[in-house]
Amino acid sequence: MELWFTEKQNDDFSVSYRVVETLRVEKTPFQHLAVLDTVPFGRMLVLDGIVQTSVVDEYIYHEMIAHVPLNTHPSPKRVLTIGGGDGGTLREVTKHPAVEKATLVEIDERVIAASREFLPELSCGFDAPNAEVVIGDGIKYVADNKNTFDLIIVDSTDPVGPAVGLFSLEFYRSIHQALKEDGLFVAQTESPYFNADLIARIYKDISGMFPVTRTYWACIPTYPGSMWSFTIGSKKYDPLRVSPEEIADYPTRYYTPAIHRACFAMPRFLEGRFE
Repeated sequence: MELWFTEKQNDDFSVSYRVVETLRVEKTPFQHLAVLDTVPFGRMLVLDGIVQTSVVDEYIYHEMIAHVPLNTHPSPKRVLTIGGGDGGTLREVTKHPAVEKATLVEIDERVIAASREFLPELSCGFDAPNAEVVIGDGIKYVADNKNTFDLIIVDSTDPVGPAVGLFSLEFYRSIHQALKEDGLFVAQTESPYFNADLIARIYKDISGMFPVTRTYWACIPTYPGSMWSFTIGSKKYDPLRVSPEEIADYPTRYYTPAIHRACFAMPRFLEGRFE
């Protein structure tokens, strides 16, 4: 007998993965959590039926959400990550030589516990000497810490359940206040194939308060459509003005100085959609 897990994107499209073993299934206070060992992508974290990350391709998402903004800011000493309970983004943030303190705020401690047990490749970031982990509401944490951070990374799940508020105009205003006068932030902003209208709305909201707003993308095999977007809002620094010589040298598997610039180039069918 074969066991398959199917992620349903909408009424007309779904993706299925053959499962070797179910490692963890539980209902947390916030969401349904599962860890599956799959044939094509290895161990996989699934929240509310949606794939969050897998050990085979996780580095693409985590490097792109972290290193593009990290290397846009000339001195990102204080970095805050909202969400990201698997630890992958924190792992990448703590690689950057300028980061003195990397704080992660995750609302669901069971995600961290499951990641520590089954995803050590990602959760190793929790043990970095400059890492701080806070269990709590990221929206409240941002509101309570004004003029504090050089960079804020919103590593959220899809805009359903506990993550809905992380895609709101009010939250972006709060982020603006939590950033220092030359700070910037980045958020994962879903699939250009399935969520182009959402990305356009997010871009409009962010560009209304940040003088520099840019959307970029990467190909991530486990995410629906493979093409995934991220949006930067910056008070001062433009990621397109970063020269390759300014980019810090540390180990990555996907991100490079060339990709830093190339990822902002949109395919023709998306030109003009997010500006």
